[in-house]
Amino acid sequence: MASIARSALLRQVATAGPVPRQVIASSSRALPVATFHTSARRNLLPPLPQKVEGTVNDPAPVPEPSPSHGSYHWTFDRLVAASLIPLTVTPFAAGSLNPTLDALLCATILIHSHTGFQSIIIDYVPTWRMPRVRKLFNWGLKAATAVVGLALYEFETTDVGLVETVKRVWTA
Repeated sequence: MASIARSALLRQVATAGPVPRQVIASSSRALPVATFHTSARRNLLPPLPQKVEGTVNDPAPVPEPSPSHGSYHWTFDRLVAASLIPLTVTPFAAGSLNPTLDALLCATILIHSHTGFQSIIIDYVPTWRMPRVRKLFNWGLKAATAVVGLALYEFETTDVGLVETVKRVWTA
């Protein structure tokens, strides 16, 4: 019985057509809401400038090739990421507390984190749209990397080191 009433109600609503927005707003005290949206629209970034540079027939600009961009960065990132695997496993598998290996692990983690965050800034903060914000983020990343590097150095030289700390936390 319920399914018969439900399908009849759906047919009645479907044949009635859309209800004008003014009718909905006047019949209830609720704020008008756009169709299919659950919240008000908020622009996170300012609108782009509405200007066209060049014509439709102009070719897309091709950047000058540079060895410091593109595949060399990707290859370096992959080598650093791949080197983290043996550097992480070796101290725990061998059972040695070599300070040189521990310092190399800390430096590799620091480089890996810096290049990863740098890639995020490059991808999501475009220079042509927000040049000052991009510069601020780059300097913030450099400062954070320097502070973390100094903290890791102090931790390695005056305390037990990264590997020993992980061992102690793991067995606690």
